[in-house]
Amino acid sequence: MSTPVPRPGRRAGVALLVGALAVLSGPTLGAAPASASGGTTGAATGATTAATAAATSDTATAECTVDEAQYSTVAPTALALLSADTAWRWATGAGVVVAVVDSGVDSSNAHLTGSVVAGIDLVAPGTTDGTGRTDVSGHGTAVAGLIAARQVDGSALVGLAPGATILPVRVFVAEDDAARAAGTAPDPARIAAGIEWAVAAGATIINVSMSTTIDDPRLRAAVSAAAAAGALVVASAGNRTTSDDTTDGPRYPAAYPEALAVTAVDAAGAATDDAIHGEHVDIAAPGTDVLTTYHGAGDCLLDGTEVSTSFATGYVSAAAALVAERYPQETPEQWRFRLMSSASRVAPDTRDDLVGWGVVRPEMALALVDDGTLPGPVSPVHPRPTVSPEAGALVDGSVVPSPLAAVRAPAAAWGAGAAAAVVLALLGSRLVGRTRRRRGARSAPAR
Repeated sequence: MSTPVPRPGRRAGVALLVGALAVLSGPTLGAAPASASGGTTGAATGATTAATAAATSDTATAECTVDEAQYSTVAPTALALLSADTAWRWATGAGVVVAVVDSGVDSSNAHLTGSVVAGIDLVAPGTTDGTGRTDVSGHGTAVAGLIAARQVDGSALVGLAPGATILPVRVFVAEDDAARAAGTAPDPARIAAGIEWAVAAGATIINVSMSTTIDDPRLRAAVSAAAAAGALVVASAGNRTTSDDTTDGPRYPAAYPEALAVTAVDAAGAATDDAIHGEHVDIAAPGTDVLTTYHGAGDCLLDGTEVSTSFATGYVSAAAALVAERYPQETPEQWRFRLMSSASRVAPDTRDDLVGWGVVRPEMALALVDDGTLPGPVSPVHPRPTVSPEAGALVDGSVVPSPLAAVRAPAAAWGAGAAAAVVLALLGSRLVGRTRRRRGARSAPAR
C-alpha cells in the first residue's frame, strides 16, 4: 500500500489550512468488485438506498491507496444532513458547469470520468496535457467528488450535484517547500487568472477552496467580473487550525461582496473554532467525516478531528449548481440570496460571524419564494414592504398578528432542524490514508 500523503510543515508567512490534502483519512472501505472499476451511471437517488442495504454488512479495514480502487458501501453522511434526496426531486445540477479552481482534477477516478471535461493547467502546463485533469495533490479531486461524483457499482458515494459538469482549472501543484521554491504553490494572482479563465470558458459556478488574507486587486476584479458575466464564485472563509494567522477576519476571495463565503460545521452541525470567523462569513456546510473521491482510486473518508472549509465549500458549490439549474433566469446575486435566506438557523432574521446565515439547505433554496417579505438577508430584487400609519390617524394600540408570522414560523423551523506578504490558505481535511471499520453501522441519520 502506498504511504499516505505527508502533511506539509508550516512556513513563516504561509498558512497551511487543514487542507484537503494533508491527510486524506480513509473510510470504511470494501474491496471494489470487478464491475466497479469501470463504468459509471448518472443515477443519484440510489445512494441512500445503497447505504441502507449495506448498513449491517461487515467491511474490511483498508487504507486509502492510489494503487487500488476501493469503494465505500455507506453513503456520505452529509447527504442526509443536506436532504439530498429531496433536493434531487427538483434538480441534480444537469447542464451546469462548475469550475474547480484548485490543484487539478484526476478524471481517471471512475466517479469523475463522466463528469469532468477538459479544462486548463495554468501552473505547470509543460508537464501535463494542459487540460487540468492531472492532480498530484489530490485536493481538487476531493472537492470535485463532493460536487459531482457519479455513482459507480459497488459504491454509495455520489456528489450533491451529480448531474453537474466539472471544469478543472489547475492553479497549483502542491503547497510544500519544494512547490514554493518552484513557484507552483498557491498564489493569489494565479487564482485570479483561474477565475478569469473559468468565466471565459462558460462556468456558471466557480469553486475556490483556498483563501488569503491579502486583498489582491486582480483577485477582487476577477470575482466582480465573474458576477457581471453571470457566474457565482463560492469560496472558503478560512481555517484556523493550520493557519499561521489565526485571528478572525476577512479572507479572500470569500470576503468580496459578490462571492459566497463558506465556513464549516462539525458532524453535529455546530460551529467550531477550527474555522475562521468574521463578518465575511455568509453560510456554512458540513466539513468533517467527508466521503469523497481519492486521486484516481475510488473513495476515501476524509476523517479528520478538525473541520475543513475546503469541503464545506464544495458542498455549497454543489447546492449553488442545483439552484442555477432550476432558476437559470436568475442572477448570481439571486442564487446567493436563495442559499443564504433558506439556510438553517435559530433566529430567522439574524446572521452571526460563526456560521453566517446558517447551514445550507439545498431543498429549501430550491423551494424558496422570494417576494421581499422573508426574514434574513435582503432580497436583491424585492424591497421589504414598509407599513406606516396614515397622517393624522389615531394609532390603534390593539394587538395585531404580525404580517410576517407566516414566514417566520417555517423559517424558524429551518433554524431548529506567499510569503511573508501573502498568506494563502489551502483548505480541506488533510488527506490521511487511515480507514476505520464500520461494523453494524446504521444508515446515516439526518444531521
